[in-house]
Amino acid sequence: MDDVEKAILISFEESGAIDSALKSQAVSFCQQIKETPTVCRICIEKLCFCNIVQVQFWCLQTLHEVIRVKYAMLSLEEKDFIRKSVFSMCCFDLIDDKNNNAVRILEGGPAFIKNKLAQVFVTLVYFEYPLIWSSVFVDFLPHLRKGAVVIDMFCRILNALDDELISLDYPRTPEEMGVAGRVKDAIRQQCIAQIVNVWYEIVSMYRNSDLDLCSNVLESMRRYISWIDIGLIVNDAFIPLLFQLILVGGGSEQLQGAATGCVLAVVSKRMDHQSKLAILQNLQINRVFGLVTGDIDSELVSKVAALITGYAAEVLECYKRVNTEDAKSVSLELLNEVLPSVFYVMQNCEVDTTFSIVQFLSCYVATMKSLSPLREKQLHHVGRMLEVICAQIRYDPIYRDNLDMLDKIGREEEETMVEYRKDLFVLLRSVGRVAPDVTQMFIRNSLVSCISSVSERNVEEVEASLSLLYALGESLSDEAIKTGSGLLSELVPTLVSTRFQCHSNRLVALVYLDTITRYIKFVQEHTEYVPMVLTAFLDERGIHHPNFHVRRRASYLFMRVVKLLKAKLVPFIESILQSLQDTVARFTSLNHTSNDSSGSEDGSHIFEAIGLLIGMEDIPPEKQSDYLSSLLTPLCHQVETLLINANALSPEESPVKIANIQQVIMAINALSKGFSERLVTASRPAIGVMFKKTLDVLLQILVVFPKIEPLRNKVTSFIHRMVDTLGASVFPFLPKALGQLLAESEPKEMVGFLVLLNQLICKFSTSVHDIVEEVFPAIAGRIFSLIPTEPFPSGHGTNSEEIRELQELQKTCYTFFHVITTHDLSSVFLSPKSRDYLDKMMQLLLQSACHHEDILVRKACVQIFIRLIKDWCTRPDVEAKVPGFRSFIIDGFATNCCFYSALEKSFEFHDANTLILFGEIVLAQKVMYEKFGDGFLHFVTNCFTTAHCPQDVAAQYCQKLKVTK
Repeated sequence: MDDVEKAILISFEESGAIDSALKSQAVSFCQQIKETPTVCRICIEKLCFCNIVQVQFWCLQTLHEVIRVKYAMLSLEEKDFIRKSVFSMCCFDLIDDKNNNAVRILEGGPAFIKNKLAQVFVTLVYFEYPLIWSSVFVDFLPHLRKGAVVIDMFCRILNALDDELISLDYPRTPEEMGVAGRVKDAIRQQCIAQIVNVWYEIVSMYRNSDLDLCSNVLESMRRYISWIDIGLIVNDAFIPLLFQLILVGGGSEQLQGAATGCVLAVVSKRMDHQSKLAILQNLQINRVFGLVTGDIDSELVSKVAALITGYAAEVLECYKRVNTEDAKSVSLELLNEVLPSVFYVMQNCEVDTTFSIVQFLSCYVATMKSLSPLREKQLHHVGRMLEVICAQIRYDPIYRDNLDMLDKIGREEEETMVEYRKDLFVLLRSVGRVAPDVTQMFIRNSLVSCISSVSERNVEEVEASLSLLYALGESLSDEAIKTGSGLLSELVPTLVSTRFQCHSNRLVALVYLDTITRYIKFVQEHTEYVPMVLTAFLDERGIHHPNFHVRRRASYLFMRVVKLLKAKLVPFIESILQSLQDTVARFTSLNHTSNDSSGSEDGSHIFEAIGLLIGMEDIPPEKQSDYLSSLLTPLCHQVETLLINANALSPEESPVKIANIQQVIMAINALSKGFSERLVTASRPAIGVMFKKTLDVLLQILVVFPKIEPLRNKVTSFIHRMVDTLGASVFPFLPKALGQLLAESEPKEMVGFLVLLNQLICKFSTSVHDIVEEVFPAIAGRIFSLIPTEPFPSGHGTNSEEIRELQELQKTCYTFFHVITTHDLSSVFLSPKSRDYLDKMMQLLLQSACHHEDILVRKACVQIFIRLIKDWCTRPDVEAKVPGFRSFIIDGFATNCCFYSALEKSFEFHDANTLILFGEIVLAQKVMYEKFGDGFLHFVTNCFTTAHCPQDVAAQYCQKLKVTK
């Protein structure tokens, strides 16, 4: 073993036994060898005499790199030497047959060495065929007589040629595409007929003696069928041979699968559709249909399934493309023949196959629209399609308990099925549009069958039938559902009146309630079914179901149903409230704990539904007051009791009681959503009084628990709700509320506080002037103590939660200033207590208007300045309301924002938002001209002169500013 071989072995060492410094030295030495001019001769010499696998691989890899990268720099002599040497190795010849120590790579070498040799061979083909080495394939064919070793190598070369150059499964450069076209053209013209003949002879000769070799030959052949003359394969010799191999196979599923792949390649080959149809018809593909009934886990069944699916797709494509009636008739006949096997494959084979079949069936259904009305055969296929869909969407009973408990396994299975069902439901809806009567009849029969079953063991069948009915609803128009078109007038009443034996199952209960909600518009038009719907939601099938997940979902869906039916539920309010009494009691009783399995969302949706019911003006005033009082009084009492005893709470009790208060606030908040401002403030003020008392109670929470963020958020949310519900009558409560919220506010809470003020200003405008003026100094002081004067840092490690909170506060602050100025409240900035912050505010707005990275923020700041100029500057000859403001606008805003910032590279005029910002800047200049007169035009002219702009352009611009819209 010489130094080169030792270095190669050390460089390949991965066990850790070799010293790292020695290995590094070996790698460096190998790299030096690669750089020597004679590296190709060194590699070929090693390949001739060394049988160490690592050395062989390194030499072949190096040859490949040299040819691929440095081919143009090699001499003619070197190219010739490499060509002859590589060819001899591939043909099982000795390069130096005079040396007794010579080795043959193909003799017992591992597959990866042979594949690497094939790659080197193909690299030579890339550069030299057909212009330089025109006879490469013709010269190779006679060597195949040497037997299986050379035939195997030839297959590897053909596979490598496909992988490295021809196949479109890999991205190719334009140059590679050009070479591939050149190579294919030469092969087609020169030797493809001989190669195909060799394939046929080898398979015929070795089919009974070397099945693996035959399989390899057919796998190579499959790759080439797509671009060679189809007549070389589709003839009286090759096609019968392929089907013999498929149907008999000689005991080798691998050989059967390889032959099946070749037939699929024939079926999939692109060609004129009339010619394709003739080939498909002559193949008599029905001969292989029986093979899919074998072991579904076998590779052969998978390949036959792919053949059947591919064949069906091609027949369908022919049907769509051919023009003559005879051809369409033949296509339809072939489709009718293959579809039963397609359905079998879909129902019994792997998911991947099922996915491709669903795509095919969707195309089939879309195509069958042209056969309106559908013929008997097509109606039969539609029925079978529905049966298969129903079978495919069923859960496996083995996961029943996991799905009911919704443990980890159950969650994974449910997520998988939800994803898997998507395409199947798309297919179902397509079928429903093409054959609505058949689809609805199938779902009806499926549902009736489930209802008639007295067993609890049909959980999966019931869930699947209900899911079909639910999915069908997505394809129906609102009008179709309202009128109960087709069998819906029977299906929906059957649905709402049914109690399945397996209703205690989580999945069944959920899809049952979802399906009722899907078709609720039918009930809206057919009010005789309202009692049944209410019963379904209010009994053990819904809100009183033993499963928490079902109860929570039922509460949400019930709220949606109430929103839609609303006035039609007035006669049933008493019975509804009676049914919900125990649910409501869990939130109004003092012993309610947050560990209650009903969950907070359950409560909020129930109370929102109740609020929608009792908040209608159809309810008599006295009853409405009684209903609301019976709910608000115990809820408020619970809060008051908890607040009184807050100081006496132990550390263990405190989190539980705080969670209780949260849920009470959520319940009250949800309840109030059903009451309009007009009803509360005008037509029935007594209701408003109740909500005011409730607000007063809840505001005490901010006093007792000033630093508990979840409670602050919930109370803030309720104040938002009361602003909308109570209108201006909420004003007396605002000073107290705003004072408490502002007192302990961190950046995150401050954002929520400003959002509340924005709501007040947008709703009441100048009516809240005194309130805003009172709190603004404290707000400004808090904002400027939190927001840094310098821009926020950027780069790695600067995106902390604290920075993000401050950025959000700054953004909300701009909105707050914008809302104030655009609602005629800019005088708030000028109150004695607020003037201390005026300069800081102006500098912040100016800095942001010029340089903020968010263009929308810059636009908002410019708009703020426009309003302030309009409000605080009157006429050119009158001093502004704010001393020094006019100078600040000219020297600061007009110079830096309206002129210099627009000249920066970051000001990209191709960006839509930047153009909008520029429009606001121009508007600001027009307003400044209006308020400051010709003095501003003189300023503009000076700016243009400073920027070396021609005087006539400056004059034109000034003239444009004078023109008002």
